[in-house]
Amino acid sequence: MEKMDVVVLGAGAAGMMCAAVAGQRGRRVLLLDHAEKLAEKIRISGGGRCNFTNLQARPDCYLSNNAHFCRSALAQFTQQDFIAMVNRHGIAWHEKKLGQLFCDDGSQSIIDMLDKECDEAGVDRRMGVEILGVSRNERFVVTTSAGEFVCESLVVATGGLSIPQIGASPLGYRLAEQFGLPVTDLSPALVPLTFHVEDADAFAPLAGVSLDVEVRAGRGCFRENVLFTHKGLSGPAILQISSYWKPGMELVIDLLPDVDALAWLEERQGSEQLIVNAMAEHGWPKRFAEAWLEKQGCHVRLKDLNPKKRQQLAEALHHWRIKPNGTQGYRKAEVTLGGVSTKALSSKTMEARNEPGLFFVGEVVDVTGWLGGYNFQWAWSSGFVAGKNC
Repeated sequence: MEKMDVVVLGAGAAGMMCAAVAGQRGRRVLLLDHAEKLAEKIRISGGGRCNFTNLQARPDCYLSNNAHFCRSALAQFTQQDFIAMVNRHGIAWHEKKLGQLFCDDGSQSIIDMLDKECDEAGVDRRMGVEILGVSRNERFVVTTSAGEFVCESLVVATGGLSIPQIGASPLGYRLAEQFGLPVTDLSPALVPLTFHVEDADAFAPLAGVSLDVEVRAGRGCFRENVLFTHKGLSGPAILQISSYWKPGMELVIDLLPDVDALAWLEERQGSEQLIVNAMAEHGWPKRFAEAWLEKQGCHVRLKDLNPKKRQQLAEALHHWRIKPNGTQGYRKAEVTLGGVSTKALSSKTMEARNEPGLFFVGEVVDVTGWLGGYNFQWAWSSGFVAGKNC
């Protein structure tokens, strides 16, 4: 039975950050993971270039049952703090769009940076170790396939349920419940949505078509591209809104977000041009224009629209309502919505209120960021504050 000051479960973004910071404080830290490779989610993120943070990261870019919970951690370790670490390690990066920062040379550079931080802090890292159970008397006892480890502080950084093909597991939620911490409802987030049968017939053949739109659902509203797939809707706008969408809810899509559709139609009310051709000239892919107008019953000339029809078409252009059938699930989700209840944790330290020495960080917590580097920033910030206090 080996004795440590801190055992961190999960060698991903939050776990590695936490282990490095705790080790820098002089704590004896053991970092455990059931995977053979470090930080697979970092490796595959951003198309292999790792969208490691966002210049615009702020509390209102996160979903949680307690909207203010993430504020303290994000303030204690900001995106600028992480950028400074990246710069210190000589990693080249660039801003792609909307504040999204990516590595120039690939995501492995971020993994190597965190690994080096852990090495320099004296962190003992062991991979391919299965966690068999956790108990506590005076200290935590972690039983694993590599033996038992005793520690004063236990940090759960095991991630969520998204992308099970790289090893996602419910271990963190089970440990929370074992120690009396509630777990909120869980669902896939930042995930493509699927068509109902009646919409699939019309729109599934449009796979590959992309449009610049504004999409709304619940309290969410995003202006980005939507991508049609064989199964449904994807693209940045849909991934973003999926975190706000609930089963049975409609999406409301503005197909002409920069245009007054009614004024545009009235300007052309005497035209012999087919509406489908006018829409194609306006920038719509013609395949989409044909399919969408067919669904609206408007495969006619502009001059054939009476005032009522123009009004109805303009309304549909700005408020196209489509009800998804569901999501593509955790296999396609980037993150898990929900998690260990923030009511049970200290926002300043990430420590369990009812179990001193037990910490939860990263995706396992009920804090979910927008698409575009926000979830990595939550991992860095929550891992940092736990590392300062475990």
